[in-house]
Amino acid sequence: MQNHDKIRLLLLDDHSLFRESLGRLLRSEPDLEVIADFHSADEAVAALEKIKVDVILLDHDLGEKDGLAVLDAIKTSRFTGRILFVTAGMSDDETRSAARRGASGVFLKHSSPADLLNAIRRVAAGERWFDRKALQALSFGDREADLQHGKTDGVPPFNPREQSVLDEIYSGLTNKEIAAKLNISEGYVKAVLQQLFAKTGVRTRSQLVRIALEAQFARRTAS
Repeated sequence: MQNHDKIRLLLLDDHSLFRESLGRLLRSEPDLEVIADFHSADEAVAALEKIKVDVILLDHDLGEKDGLAVLDAIKTSRFTGRILFVTAGMSDDETRSAARRGASGVFLKHSSPADLLNAIRRVAAGERWFDRKALQALSFGDREADLQHGKTDGVPPFNPREQSVLDEIYSGLTNKEIAAKLNISEGYVKAVLQQLFAKTGVRTRSQLVRIALEAQFARRTAS
């Protein structure tokens, strides 16, 4: 995010009621500023030549065209900020394509407003944010690529147990919660976490999530 007080947002969604409701929510937050909102993709892309925006909230199903086509158009413009899909749903292939083409995240509309605000702030800070279903799509694609191509450069592939723990870390679960969900001991979770730290060369969970996602994106792109 650039040096200014508020995160500047552009909303692109062809459903007026949702767009207006979302705008009211975002304008109520002291650190967020809605610069503009559009129902037309062409108008939104044209506006980016004139206004400064940090994060675009982009619906995938825009009626006139899909969000991936809009993502490509935005990427060829002068826009240098982040793009977060806020959508009712995307297929696994569409999710993986969005990640490869430079989207910073996928947020599903059935999730809570608090989660959306968190996602926006994290994306604006340079992180990636993907809904749990989107993460599963990315992880599944990775495992397919690993089976086909073996070990990739950089971070080694994660084994099934490491990947299952990672999936729960992505969801924000604690070690105790992960142990209960996977029916393993908390001590074993800690051991797997240490393996993941050693494999990725990081020391914190937030660093682990970032490095693991980047490694997964790289493998999927290479496939």
